Amino acid sequence: MRRKIPSTAALCAFEAAARHRSFTKAADDLSLTQGAICRQIASLESFLGLRLFRRDGRGVALTEAGAAYSRKVASRLDEIERDTLDLITGGGTGGTLEIAVVPTFATKWLLPRMSHFIAVHPEININLSTRTRPFLFDDTEFDAAIHASANSWPGATSHFLMDESLIAVSSPDWKPRGKRMATADWNRCTLLQQSTRPYAWRDWFATMNIEVEASTSGPRFELYSMQTEAAINGMGIALIPRLLIEDELLRGALVPIDTRELLSDRSYYLTYPAQKADSKPLTVFREWVETQAQEYREAMKSARPNSARMSRIRAT
Repeated sequence: MRRKIPSTAALCAFEAAARHRSFTKAADDLSLTQGAICRQIASLESFLGLRLFRRDGRGVALTEAGAAYSRKVASRLDEIERDTLDLITGGGTGGTLEIAVVPTFATKWLLPRMSHFIAVHPEININLSTRTRPFLFDDTEFDAAIHASANSWPGATSHFLMDESLIAVSSPDWKPRGKRMATADWNRCTLLQQSTRPYAWRDWFATMNIEVEASTSGPRFELYSMQTEAAINGMGIALIPRLLIEDELLRGALVPIDTRELLSDRSYYLTYPAQKADSKPLTVFREWVETQAQEYREAMKSARPNSARMSRIRAT
């Protein structure tokens, strides 16, 4: 069946005219005559069966339908341009990967290591986009995702990267150093909450055999980076994966409230749809990130005191 799609020349003319709100500026932008732009717009309006522009005292303005259509057309043309540039720079070898990643993990763990990957594999371009909620690969352009999950990803292949240990931290001024928090102390504290993990504190207290009435109350944040800054600025106590706050702990911006670390019910994985398994760029990236994760796990195992308590929080 023939696709009902206007010509790309007409779409490019429309996008430029909509962006500039001027046929003359669109003509200059595309190195065409104003008459050519007018003919392309007229052709597109005839194809669609509706008006996209209306005349006003200052020139042309988009109709309501034209404004809505222009936003969608501009987005699609940007995607086509990006895909074309990726193909050109990759020399036809498919050297670009679109990877979804949880934002704070990307900022605090992955990006500091990416310069090494770029140096070793300059032919592969990695595009990172943040995702905090589950999604289906079929609905996106992602080749892979790095996520923290307790469950497998339906219809996809997952490779384990690392476990996640949670640690309760605050600013150095929150409590006297060396003081063990009693139940009464916890009940007076402001607990910073992670919106994507609403029961994290409840499970943490259950594992510690502590009863805190307001374990699900407190300011909520979508990103761990937000929660980290809130804790640094004295807004309360945060329960955060240690791998995301190594720098803050090292420089003393955050201090542990309790020396015990707890393994959460989530681990980090690199996941991709089965049809991507033979992708050479993805295979190269998978092998690299698995090596980086293994080195990190070994370093953390050596650095953690033998007395540190590591328990597993139950899945919820």
